[in-house]
Amino acid sequence: MAEARLTEKDLHNWRLIDTFQEAVEEVFDGAELHQTFENPNRMLGYRPYLSLFLFGLVNPVIESMRGLCAVSKLKRAQEEVCGRNVSLGAFSEAQAVLDPELLRKVFHKLVDKTKAGQKPDPRLAHLELIAQDGSLWRALPRMAWAEYGVGPDGEAKGVRLHLRFHIVEGKPVDGLITKGSFCERKALRQMCQAGQTSVGDRYYGEDYQLFRQIDGAKGFFVFRIKDTAVIHSEEELALTQEDQAAGVVRHAWVRLGATEKTRSIRLRLVEIRAGDKHLLLVTNLAVDKVPADLVGTIYRRRWDIELFFRWIKCILKCRRLFAESPRGVAIQIYLALIAALLLQDCTGRRPSKRVMELLQFYFMGWAQLEEVIRLIQGHLAPKKTQNCLTA
Repeated sequence: MAEARLTEKDLHNWRLIDTFQEAVEEVFDGAELHQTFENPNRMLGYRPYLSLFLFGLVNPVIESMRGLCAVSKLKRAQEEVCGRNVSLGAFSEAQAVLDPELLRKVFHKLVDKTKAGQKPDPRLAHLELIAQDGSLWRALPRMAWAEYGVGPDGEAKGVRLHLRFHIVEGKPVDGLITKGSFCERKALRQMCQAGQTSVGDRYYGEDYQLFRQIDGAKGFFVFRIKDTAVIHSEEELALTQEDQAAGVVRHAWVRLGATEKTRSIRLRLVEIRAGDKHLLLVTNLAVDKVPADLVGTIYRRRWDIELFFRWIKCILKCRRLFAESPRGVAIQIYLALIAALLLQDCTGRRPSKRVMELLQFYFMGWAQLEEVIRLIQGHLAPKKTQNCLTA
């Protein structure tokens, strides 16, 4: 097989803008848009607005909406991204007339097209494992709608992203943006789907009614519960050699709750002790489908969603909000999730900090094409990914 080679055409704009615009047109074509987009005198359409916004999120220089609009004055930016000079007023006004739910649909469309970001674990390949968690973005004090949620005392204003992350494929699959005080368990109720296995920490394991609702909706779950939970044992299950090797010390059918009124549905309890770690996990997955040792493996993989939050804030550097309105913030965070998918599809997995730096240095003119190709191939070689950076 011929050696895969990168070309300047492949590196062009990371192919983000073109791919993104194609998905935008698929979703927006025929959608019910604000009537202002039908006005022939409108200077800034939804496609150049969203493309410029996306470009700002992956550009290491731009840190504000003013900086983003300043970039639109450059000839290359106009030719490849936004088509024209964009004023602050036009950029700010666009967020008021564009529905973020349309962008969420663009995100879902790209999820279906994005390759897995890692080699699937064969033991988990038969499961649709979805880690659920929330993360906060600090909002400006004048963003009264954001409410509380950030800072050492939890009093600063914040915006929350409720994310569902596919553990086996290593990519985000759904997101919901709300004010900081919005309940994460309520978000899970809205976002979970039949056939999926939701994986969550102790916060989700405190709500026994949530277990019943997920089970009733033909969904599955693996949640951690508190060590102080009241457990009523119904049947102890034998431990296999694999269970014992994984640190499982107890496997049983149980119900949780101190009273009949608060009693949970029948659950499997898996207790794990490994070193100084003690985990109490509950699930409604069948024993023959997911043995006890695999339940522990599933929960430990929940950490992948925490790594994704760190990546999107630190590597993609999506910490600053360019907008202040609820719509504008939702647009920015959905675009950040879209950028993560596009970058992963381009390189075969989420780019590391080094790969992101190499791509950014090339587009800033500090690196030659040949050396960037050689160095990126070196970073991608260990996993031998097939990606859109090949000839």
